[in-house]
Amino acid sequence: MQLAPVFVHGTQVNDRTQCVHYHSERDIIAIKHKCCGVFYACIQCHNEVASHPARVWPQQEFDEPAVYCGNCHRTLTIKQYLGCMNTCPSCQAAFNPGCATHYHLYFEQ
Repeated sequence: MQLAPVFVHGTQVNDRTQCVHYHSERDIIAIKHKCCGVFYACIQCHNEVASHPARVWPQQEFDEPAVYCGNCHRTLTIKQYLGCMNTCPSCQAAFNPGCATHYHLYFEQ
């Protein structure tokens, strides 16, 4: 059963959460930002649209449902996302492994 999609903010975001900055077949997650509680397709989208600086999620809040799969429309906890080996645990869609190079922009390391 697919869930209703959440609204993902950003620049030219499609229904799979791909944006003008990241739009490969595997760029299908959005992240709820700690600073504002709003889902954005990527950090660049946040920085273009939001009127405040981004903040990272502290490790003690990694149980927060903050990563949205644009394929099945399920929201994962940060802990689930970081441990999923680039595959959605709900629908098995492949996530972009290159996103790991940006984790420090979203999650406390």
